[in-house]
Amino acid sequence: MKERMLRGELYLADDPELAADSARAQALLERYNLTLHTERDERDRLLRELLGEVGEGVVVKPPFRCDYGLHVAIGAQTFVNYGCVMLDVVPIRIGAACQVATNVQLLAATHPLDPAPRRDGWEYGQPITIGDNVWLGGSVIVCPGVTIGDDTVVGAGAVVTRDLPAGVVAVGNPARVLRELGDAG
Repeated sequence: MKERMLRGELYLADDPELAADSARAQALLERYNLTLHTERDERDRLLRELLGEVGEGVVVKPPFRCDYGLHVAIGAQTFVNYGCVMLDVVPIRIGAACQVATNVQLLAATHPLDPAPRRDGWEYGQPITIGDNVWLGGSVIVCPGVTIGDDTVVGAGAVVTRDLPAGVVAVGNPARVLRELGDAG
């Protein structure tokens, strides 16, 4: 089931190998989310143990939640604020120098539209890719399979259901491009 999950195919999450991977992540998250503000070295160590890739200078404020952690990559100098959720059943890649505001949700996990397989517990994922120097405003939701281009700003509360190009401001539900950004942003 794990290989199926990582390929973005239908899988059952109650597979023993996936359950073990999830338990590992949840144990690390419990420790991470209990760290004190002054325990920056311990936070960094736990984050690097939890996630697949962590660039230099990354800050992730607790509480933080994810499914497995191993499928998350965060580029250097990226800041992730309080309450972020990443459903990483497939890769979630966040570029360098990004700003991720409070309560952002990166939801790579999804379910079949057909009710029969959904009722039987099947699910799948579609990767999420966030470019460099992206700013996701408070409570932004990024849906499965979305790519957001470099230098883009997504306004607070937006629901990103489709890819966004580089260098734009997008707002709303569903998110739509409001305007392009110049060199000065």
